[in-house]
Amino acid sequence: MTTWDPAQYERFADHRTRPFFDLLGRVGAENPSLVIDLGCGNGPMTLAAADRWPDARVIGVDSSADMLERARDLDADGRVEWVEADVAAWDLSGVGAPDVIVSNATLQWVPSHRELIPTWLEALRPGGWFAMQVPGNFAAPSHVAVREVAAAQPRGPELTAALREAPVDDPVAYADLLAGRCPHVDAWETTYVQVLDPGGEQPSPVLEWVKGTALRPILDRLDTEEQAAFLAELGTRLGHDYPRRSYGTPFPFRRIFAVGQVAS
Repeated sequence: MTTWDPAQYERFADHRTRPFFDLLGRVGAENPSLVIDLGCGNGPMTLAAADRWPDARVIGVDSSADMLERARDLDADGRVEWVEADVAAWDLSGVGAPDVIVSNATLQWVPSHRELIPTWLEALRPGGWFAMQVPGNFAAPSHVAVREVAAAQPRGPELTAALREAPVDDPVAYADLLAGRCPHVDAWETTYVQVLDPGGEQPSPVLEWVKGTALRPILDRLDTEEQAAFLAELGTRLGHDYPRRSYGTPFPFRRIFAVGQVAS
């Protein structure tokens, strides 16, 4: 199982939370009774959903005990029910029919998510909303560099086998998937030009970004010495692919969104 580092993930909190608010802005639920966040991570975005719908019961589900520990620390008032579970296996029927299911930057880690989405739509109350966002950056220079540098390591085949080549679809495919049950479908993509490290404090800001997400399956397989060699080589490559400018390091990042409302 991939391990997660909340502190590393939070280094770029603003860039990581912005797509969530863009996603939630297209959800028209007014007074939901039950809101579920599948893949809640370290918690800030689930708490934002609780702020938007203060009268709702809000449940955050994640497989990482470390991320959930951080989420509980942030949730000083106990507004959210935090559940440690694999979103692919968690049974929604035990909590009742939700009015809103949201999944932000999680389903790229769930190979079966295309089969699961119809079951989640089926679980919604009439008129309920499903909203998802996944990164669509897997063909970007950053991910190409990760794959190529990993392949060049002594344990290259093992490392590349842990990577996800094309784990998500395009917006049209998700629109097609939602349209089977949703009279209202909204799907789009956005490329955010994320300006990393404007203060020039990090030797390789794009490396720091991927250390929080894409590199987790690789780092889990390497010992300390192997990690150091791999990260040094990858940092040099990413510094070349994403040169620093006077205002920081621009890091274009594509994200894919889909929102559907089931029939009332």
